[in-house]
Amino acid sequence: MNTKYHKFHLRTIKNMNKKIITVCFMATAILACNSEAKQNAEIQAAKQMVIDSIAKAESTKKAIIDSMQQVALETKKQEELMAARTATSNTETTATTKKKGWSNTAKGAAIGAGVGVATGIIVNKNNVEGAVVGGVIGAAVGAGTGAIIDKNKKKR
Repeated sequence: MNTKYHKFHLRTIKNMNKKIITVCFMATAILACNSEAKQNAEIQAAKQMVIDSIAKAESTKKAIIDSMQQVALETKKQEELMAARTATSNTETTATTKKKGWSNTAKGAAIGAGVGVATGIIVNKNNVEGAVVGGVIGAAVGAGTGAIIDKNKKKR
């Protein structure tokens, strides 16, 4: 009986060994699959990070291009405005260039004022008062003389 008992136990032990080996093999396979799944998940996460960083770089690049286009547009507007102003000022310059200078009335007033100030300082003891009075009187006399000269030139 002992031998039958031992044979039975040996068969049971062999069957158990087979089951243990099978369980170990399956556990190894499951663990290998889990680590492969983790690796795949990590790879997918890394890929997503790269895609996100590329998208962010693209959006930054687009924003920079848009701002550069905006600056170029503003610069173009400023240049057009300056060109318009230059054209206007050229027209005004042409109009002012046609003038020949001071009229005889203005020249006479300026010269009379200068001479009147000098004379007022020399004649009056109070230099400031003499300069003011002489300048006003000299400007009036000079302007009158210049106006007479202008009238005579127009008549000719």
